[in-house]
Amino acid sequence: MTTTAETSSVPGFVAKLVRAANEVDRLTASEIESLLVRAMTTVRDLREQAGIPGSGTEHDAIVRLDIAAKGVVTFSQTNISASLREAADLVRTLWIIVDSGRL
Repeated sequence: MTTTAETSSVPGFVAKLVRAANEVDRLTASEIESLLVRAMTTVRDLREQAGIPGSGTEHDAIVRLDIAAKGVVTFSQTNISASLREAADLVRTLWIIVDSGRL
């Protein structure tokens, strides 16, 4: 796999998601929504690289992240933090799969 500026920034983005999950009270709704939307895009791109299809159902992580992004102002800080942690875990796991080159 060719490393690009986008893919080399994945570990940094994971760290940013984890920091955000730990500091939800310091972030605006707009900042949280932006992180979740970026996470959805990153997960979608990494899934595509790994050849993993999404289901499009409520069990699909991208759908859950989309719901969280759209509901930032109505969700509790605990739920937002959990969504950011889930996003970090998804991105990290998919990055490991893609980066390992064992596809």
